[in-house]
This record gives sequence, structure tokens and C-alpha cells, in this order.
Amino acid sequence: MKRDDTPPKFRWLRRLLAAAAFGTGVFVFWLFAIWPPPSWYRTHFPRETAFMAMRRRAAEEPFERKYLPVPAESIAPVMRRAAMVAEDHRFYEHGGIDFLAVLEAMGYRRSEFSWDGPRDRKELERALQRAWSRRDDIRGASTITQQLAKNLYLSPSRNPLRKVKEAVTAWRMEAALGKDRILELYLNVVELGDEVWGVEAASREYFRRSAARLSWEQAAALAGTLPHPRTSNPAHRPGRMRWRQNMILERLRRGG
Repeated sequence: MKRDDTPPKFRWLRRLLAAAAFGTGVFVFWLFAIWPPPSWYRTHFPRETAFMAMRRRAAEEPFERKYLPVPAESIAPVMRRAAMVAEDHRFYEHGGIDFLAVLEAMGYRRSEFSWDGPRDRKELERALQRAWSRRDDIRGASTITQQLAKNLYLSPSRNPLRKVKEAVTAWRMEAALGKDRILELYLNVVELGDEVWGVEAASREYFRRSAARLSWEQAAALAGTLPHPRTSNPAHRPGRMRWRQNMILERLRRGG
């Protein structure tokens, strides 16, 4: 064997760099390793999402899953509008992450942002100083694409690394699927009650009609269940859900 004449301190550095390179490679692989890949969802609905599997594993007794995926044309247009009003009103304007919504959630008080603007940078610095105290608001700024990525592949964990993977996955989905398909998938897999998944199953469960026949009030009620669908839905109708329904209806009538 060839003798390694490298001084000990350099051998240690070389091992450290190799370990760092290996760790970086594993992290990058973890960020991008999702199955099936986003392109698969161009033509398929999932048999079971990560959220569905999580609920199944947590169930203490057998349950009946209500999940009936349908194409976009079988969902009332007002339901698609209500979902965007409730969850992501700039859905067709961002690339998977709504940075303006994140800035607003941080307490950024200007209507736009540019790195070239000294007032913008100053306001961003102020907002960043308060970001930790507003972390719940920031989590609420996630887009429909991020929520779909989380539902399909991930979990509701608030771990920062998991949020990074959610953002990367959302970006990949935007590139692979396009807006209309992302919205179609979201409306079919979103949790809308205890083992009620997607607007078709929810419409039949709560209103005894197909999603194609949803009224404005019913669409607003389904959109108003989020983000706590197991405790705030048309079967329970707590005050928060009714308030959300009325707010969504008002915005729909104003044109969304």
C-alpha cells in the first residue's frame, strides 16, 4: 500500500471536508427526493397522500375514508374562487411562494419591496427584528402550492428544515404542473373534515350534492373550514367558521 505522508493536521482537515461534502450531498438529496415526482401528478390523483397516511396511522379504530377526486370541470367555479379568497388570493401571481405575503406577515408595512430602495431595506430590517414574535402569522402565509406540497409529501411539522423542503417541493411543483393543475389537485386532496378529503367528498358529506352544484354559501362554508377542518366545518359550524364563511362571501361578491 502507498504510504500517506500527509501531515496529521491536514489529514484531519481532509476528513472534515469529505464529511462536510458528504453531509451536503445527503441534505441536497433529501431536499429533492420525493416520490412520485411532481410530473407524475400531471395525469394522476394520489391514492393516498402523506396527510391521509398520517391520519390512518394515528387512528385508534377502523374508519371510513371519504375521498372522491374529480376533474376541475366537475367543481363549481365559485369553489375555486372561494379557495383562493380564503387561502391564497395571489395564487396566479406568485411562483409557489408568495414573498409579499410573507413580508406582510412579518409586519412589513410598505406595499412593495426593492433591494435598491433604502426605505424598503430599512423597513425590512425592522420587520426581521420582529419576525420571531410573528412566526405564527408567517406560517399562515403559505400558498396553496405549499399546502399541496405539504399534503402530498410531508407533514404538519413546524420544523424549519421541513419548511425548507416544503418550499423546494412547491417550486418543483410549479415548474412541473402549472397553476390550473395545482389548484385542481389541491381541491381534491385538501382535508375538509374528519376523514373527509377534497371538495367532492365534502360536498356530498355536508350538503348531499356534487361539487359541481355547490352554491356560493356552500363553497364559502367549505373554504371557511380551513385551517382547522376537523373542528371547524359545516357539521360543527362554530363561530369562527361562520365568521370565515361570511368574510369569504363578502369578498366573492366584491369580485374576489
